[in-house]
Amino acid sequence: MPTMSEILASSRVQNLDLRLQTLGPFFRITARSLETQNELGRAEGLVRVWLGGGRVLHLDSIRLRRETLGMERSIFGIGLFIGAVAVRYGYDCGCGTAELLAINDSDLYHKKLVRFYKRIGFRAVHEVTGSALRDWGHMLVWGGIGTRMEANVDELLVKWCRRFKSQN
Repeated sequence: MPTMSEILASSRVQNLDLRLQTLGPFFRITARSLETQNELGRAEGLVRVWLGGGRVLHLDSIRLRRETLGMERSIFGIGLFIGAVAVRYGYDCGCGTAELLAINDSDLYHKKLVRFYKRIGFRAVHEVTGSALRDWGHMLVWGGIGTRMEANVDELLVKWCRRFKSQN
């Protein structure tokens, strides 16, 4: 599995500076361009204890700046680096599962987002549409509608291993 230092070293090769900040169970990851020092994106979430389920990495939000659209590397490439730091942090905290909501702001973007998360190892577990009573809890936690997705943290790191391992 890639170590945190391997992920950070790999990001620097791509001219990205990734920073992880924590406060109790909460975390924030910030990505900046090493060239311009501009913030390119950030992720926020927390590590929570789920009764009977151990620790869960709750990925609350991943936001990427519009300027990343014109960059040589793809917006999803930057998102993958940010996600890798979050998942590795979850692994280091003893999380077995990662969870997120692929928000449905627009049909086109939502489909791309779900496809991206599936490609990197997440699976859809529930469509939060707001039409059922059981969706209310999801909507309160996640702040919107979309596709609830989960992944095994170990499997994500193994799948991503080659992307972040040093090529020495």
